[in-house]
Amino acid sequence: MQIYLDHSATTPTRSEAIAAMHRVLASEWGNPSSIHQWGERASTSIEQARFQVAALINANPDAISFTSGGTEANNQAIMGVANLYTTPQHLIISSVEHSSISAPVQWLETRGWQVTRLACDRSGSIKPEDLATAIRPNTVLVSIVYAQSEVGTVQPIAELAAICRQYQVYFHTDAVQAAGRISIDVQKLGIDLLSISSHKLYGPQGTGALYIRPGLEIIPLLAGGGQEMGWRSGTQAVPQIAGFGVAAELASEELASENLRLIGLRDRLFELLADCPTLMPTGDLIHRLPHHLSFCLQIPSADRQEPITGKTIVRQLNLAGIGISSGAACASGKLTPSPILLAMGYSKVDAVGGIRLTLGKSTTAADIDWSAMVLKQILDRLTPQLVISGTKIIS
Repeated sequence: MQIYLDHSATTPTRSEAIAAMHRVLASEWGNPSSIHQWGERASTSIEQARFQVAALINANPDAISFTSGGTEANNQAIMGVANLYTTPQHLIISSVEHSSISAPVQWLETRGWQVTRLACDRSGSIKPEDLATAIRPNTVLVSIVYAQSEVGTVQPIAELAAICRQYQVYFHTDAVQAAGRISIDVQKLGIDLLSISSHKLYGPQGTGALYIRPGLEIIPLLAGGGQEMGWRSGTQAVPQIAGFGVAAELASEELASENLRLIGLRDRLFELLADCPTLMPTGDLIHRLPHHLSFCLQIPSADRQEPITGKTIVRQLNLAGIGISSGAACASGKLTPSPILLAMGYSKVDAVGGIRLTLGKSTTAADIDWSAMVLKQILDRLTPQLVISGTKIIS
């Protein structure tokens, strides 16, 4: 049995998106900047996709700029605003951002920019009042992740965006994990900039989009031919964009029913694993992505010769044909604790024991039951009869 429970890492490209890509590769392969019929066919495919992606977040199609993915969209948002200024200003991010936000911000910091990193609570949530307190006269941008990929927490975006409007500060959100999974309306929320990735919603890898509120001016990352209304130079990846558009349209159509189904399966898996003393749920259990479960391993070290980490569980489940992920990173043979879990207040020992299980369109109730059983068996095997002071605490 093969069970894929890593849909927050990437989703399989759906057949309808693949069909759209094949169509473009076969008959709409022209350069979309060319004014002859071959170019016009390619350009039409892009504009259709622009409408489809815009509809997913209730945006004006002209506000959608296609990129190579979520990372480029995030960098474009951060640097596009920062490059408006000739002298360093102040910006605010959260302590639980993806590295495609935290890395460019760290680079700006080395160039003299002032940066406030808002602390989160134990669930990974940012308090709106903390944002209001952190804004300064020279604050020019706030970027808060919509939904945290590692622990599934959904932030109070409407309240955060409202504070930024009150202080006339640009607000960006990395919605890579949220778009196509929960309902988003950029106009009601009052968002200035929002990042999306195709391969998180069953579209192809290699494309994404940045929503740029109409009337907002930013500096493009790339100089060249001025494609994408001047926001993103370079010949567009027409097949990927076409597939992205189809995936976005279908995600929008299926959102309500699929969310209910995934929430049911997610909660079922939480319940099946609730009696595991070695698993501690992480993230906000209420304000949470519908397909997302995450845990920290709570395994006493007294009975272990080698630490049991999240990556240990990933490898063991992979041998059983089940794919999940871990938040800790391995560099030069050393395991680095998850910076997200550290920011949430977990210890370094706990922060190397994080695991994430994320469900998708193909996930069934049978998959949930089997995965819970296998995970329990692995944990039992890795944590045999541990006795401390004569009292058995783990069976």
